[in-house]
Amino acid sequence: MEMYQIRYALAAAQTLNFTKAALACNVSQPALTKAIKMIEAELGGQLFHREGKRILLSDFGRTLLPHLQGIAREAEATRALADNFRLLNHVPVRLGVMSTIGPVRLSRFLATFQRHYPGVEVAVSEAPLSDLEERLERADLDLAILNRRNGLNASFNAQDLYQERYVVVFPPDHRMAALNAVSLVDLADEPYVDRLSCEMREMVLAVCQSQSVTLYARFRSEREDWVQSMVMAGIGFAFMPECSVTLPGLLQRPLINPEIIRTIALATVPGRPCSPATAALVRAAREFEWPG
Repeated sequence: MEMYQIRYALAAAQTLNFTKAALACNVSQPALTKAIKMIEAELGGQLFHREGKRILLSDFGRTLLPHLQGIAREAEATRALADNFRLLNHVPVRLGVMSTIGPVRLSRFLATFQRHYPGVEVAVSEAPLSDLEERLERADLDLAILNRRNGLNASFNAQDLYQERYVVVFPPDHRMAALNAVSLVDLADEPYVDRLSCEMREMVLAVCQSQSVTLYARFRSEREDWVQSMVMAGIGFAFMPECSVTLPGLLQRPLINPEIIRTIALATVPGRPCSPATAALVRAAREFEWPG
């Protein structure tokens, strides 16, 4: 059963006249009649009763008509999806973002991308680095934004986007508010809030140990919003990437001696075909003027 046969049968059912149906389908009447006879032979029954030039739907035809109409609607919807895909209309892109990356810079980029490609729908999901890599390999994600310094799998392509410093965050009434920058030694024996989800946590703690800087963790959490709220409440300071600080009122100062910087990159799977929408997002990320 071919789509053109279904289309001819539906036109005949609407007009109840083979001549009018042939005109509506832009074919000759013999071609339309032959196609309908072919579909009737395949289905094993007559769709129409012929009464001279007049035709009527048979009981068999009335039973099958809703199913033939459903097939035609599905085919039309499939064609519309294919057209939208090519034209970047209502096309989804599945973007994974490492959970420790703040929205400050990414939101500006995504807003700019949306203005240029209003038909592309970006679905953002947060996850740790290991989860993002697994989902990229399984093709559950189209691309991911992550910290490339933290042992990124060599099987991925990484396009550097921007760098950001680690800063020390604390409430407005903290003694460090008078400083322009904070050295690691300034934090010795200072109570702090431990960001358990930080991918550079072990490296930071190792640096503290190497400089004999002892920190007392009063609060630990994997959630960035809880960490910032506890810092604002005066529980202690926290190390954070500068673009991850989102809570109004929190103060931040650059961490120096040592300075810690991470590189944020866009990761894709080399050699894997990507949709036009995904390719557009990769191209936009390459051309975007990232701050810093």
